[in-house]
Amino acid sequence: MEQTPRCEDMARYVVARDIYSEDKFNEDHAKIYRQRKTIRNHVAEYFRCDRRRVQSAALSLLPVISWLKIYRLKEWLLSDIVSGISTGLVAVLQGLAYCLLASLPPWYGLFSAFFPVIIYFFLGTSRHISVGPFPVLCLMIGSVVTRIVPDEGPAMNITGLGGLTRDEQRVIVACSVSFLAGIMQLAMGLFQVGFVVMYLSETLVSGFTTAAAVHILVSQLKFVLGLTVPGISGPFALIYTLEIIFNKITSTNVCDVVIALVIMVVVFIVKELNDRYKSKLPVPIPIEVIMTVIACGVSYAFDFKAKYGIEVVGLIPKGYEPPMAPNLQIFQETAVEAFPMAIVGFAVAFSVAKVYSIKHDYTIDGNQELIAFGVSNIFGASFKSFAASTALSRSAVQESTGGKTQIAGLLSAVIVMVVTLAIGFLLEPLPKSVLGAVVIVNLKGMLMQVTEVPYLWRRDTPDCVVWIGTCVASILLGLDLGLAVGLGIELLSVVLRTQFPRCSVLANIKGTDIYKDRKDYLNILEPEGVKIFRIPSPIFFANIEFFRNKLVEALGFSPLRVLRKRNKALRKIRRLLKRGELQCTPKGYLNSSCEPYSDLEEESSAEDLDLPTDLKDLPIRIDWSAELPANIRVPRVDLHSLVLDFAAVSFLDISALKGLKTALRELIRIEVEVYIVACDPYILEKLHSCGFFDDEVTPSMFFLTLHDAMLHILQRHPEAIQSKSNLNTVRFPRRD
Repeated sequence: MEQTPRCEDMARYVVARDIYSEDKFNEDHAKIYRQRKTIRNHVAEYFRCDRRRVQSAALSLLPVISWLKIYRLKEWLLSDIVSGISTGLVAVLQGLAYCLLASLPPWYGLFSAFFPVIIYFFLGTSRHISVGPFPVLCLMIGSVVTRIVPDEGPAMNITGLGGLTRDEQRVIVACSVSFLAGIMQLAMGLFQVGFVVMYLSETLVSGFTTAAAVHILVSQLKFVLGLTVPGISGPFALIYTLEIIFNKITSTNVCDVVIALVIMVVVFIVKELNDRYKSKLPVPIPIEVIMTVIACGVSYAFDFKAKYGIEVVGLIPKGYEPPMAPNLQIFQETAVEAFPMAIVGFAVAFSVAKVYSIKHDYTIDGNQELIAFGVSNIFGASFKSFAASTALSRSAVQESTGGKTQIAGLLSAVIVMVVTLAIGFLLEPLPKSVLGAVVIVNLKGMLMQVTEVPYLWRRDTPDCVVWIGTCVASILLGLDLGLAVGLGIELLSVVLRTQFPRCSVLANIKGTDIYKDRKDYLNILEPEGVKIFRIPSPIFFANIEFFRNKLVEALGFSPLRVLRKRNKALRKIRRLLKRGELQCTPKGYLNSSCEPYSDLEEESSAEDLDLPTDLKDLPIRIDWSAELPANIRVPRVDLHSLVLDFAAVSFLDISALKGLKTALRELIRIEVEVYIVACDPYILEKLHSCGFFDDEVTPSMFFLTLHDAMLHILQRHPEAIQSKSNLNTVRFPRRD
């Protein structure tokens, strides 16, 4: 290649080479033939064991080793300590608050902010996320808990729940479903299926978390208003809950409402100030912790529980409870709900971890993250904590306060442990309305995602439909069914986009080797008798008929109809010649009969009419573009060459191969030359291996680039460009 600058702001390139078909290119350029690995080779390599592989496996299973080796003690330790203390204080408060979403006694949230963090420290690949309770996950656990152990009436008949209090039964249910979700995450990680999170697009997750925020908001109204509302699960649970709240609105505890409003206003204002002045503040003001301490002190001093009848956190037992085994019968009852918990918990944590890994320039491993969260949830559930993920606000605190590694996370767990073992009793007078208010204020980020809808509607309507469909379904049907509906809508949108791609007819930009949609540009060149058709998607069983219909629409005629008309005309001509009603002259066939041609005179099977036109026994060749004798009418075809641009075709299935071959045969049989350009080498290999080629459809129709094919066509049909010269301004001359 030779570059020749022509002016200061533009460079030009000139290339001189042969016109390459795929066959000619392979003749001139030696190709490396690589031996493909068989399943047996892959299995043998997977189970191969040597020193380097063992070392690599140890580092991948224990990522803590990798970053501990590069830990900068003097530079990072102080930042991690400050971050760990700040995150720990927030984790204590959020653990108590989010535990209410799971319909469990508040102190179990402290367990969830401790045990999973310890395991993730050793197994996780992210250095910045804060592991622990996540409101959406807590709400999903709460729906399972209230379904099996409702607020009113007996619990479901499950072995192992008899003789226990309602809180104890609910803890067993929450821990068992968390254990099962952990097993699912661990299994997915071991089987290297971390890619499943790719099916949850940002749009789907945004719609889902917005709906979850609405559910969380409604679930906290009973604490903010001081009402007794039974937990409801299943489709339309949110509507039924609102109905109960509105029916009991006259029983609202004014003290709870005032406390909640004060907390929400103050926390909201200070959080906005934290965001606005984050560059000037050394650490964000821990306003939730400050207000919680103040609320605890005021509640204790004025005895809110006795005087105003507000509900408080109550007794927080010191220490940890002994480990327990999960209930296998609960596994059977909750398997359907556990799977979306496993997916959502991992998807949210992975998306947050990915943001911080890009920001701080290190890599994370999706499969190892699955293993880390799986083991964390299994271990934590054994010690009566519920499923963990990461809360966005808590992770933001850990990162913004200077956290460099998971040592900050470990120190936050130490703070939680101190509260659990020593000073938890100080939180006993804390009103639950304070926790509800803190939860509601922290929903701002998720609720504000609704502002994305107008943007999505303007920029990408199918994505907007996915967002709205996921959000509405999750609000009305519940989070588990809503996620399934959203995933179905998302996959349907992908299928429809692939099934109905935007095919286009291309034209040459004059003086270049560039081809664009002819509808988009003015200065274009379309050689006569040539059509360039672009397919911008894979071709498979679901869109092969659409592709063929669009091709017919672009051509302006049906090749099959033309072929059948020509075969009928040939039979008529043969019959007239046999009767002597047609004579051969130097100018063509001369009709000596006035008999009009009618299709009704012919009785032929469609299969015979679909065969190639046979001109061997005719005395002279028929010019199908000229007027035919005996008033025989056949659709005129002004096209001599069709180019199919396969640059965007990534795969073909067997149904598409058959449909494509049928379409090519129909075109070839009516004397239209077909060329396929920019075809992927693996598709070409598949065509050869599937017996695609025969006497009619040959490998010679495949060309390396679109411009190669066009120059080849102009060599064969120079008349196509005589009236519109310019295409050869940029040409690849043939070598002598």
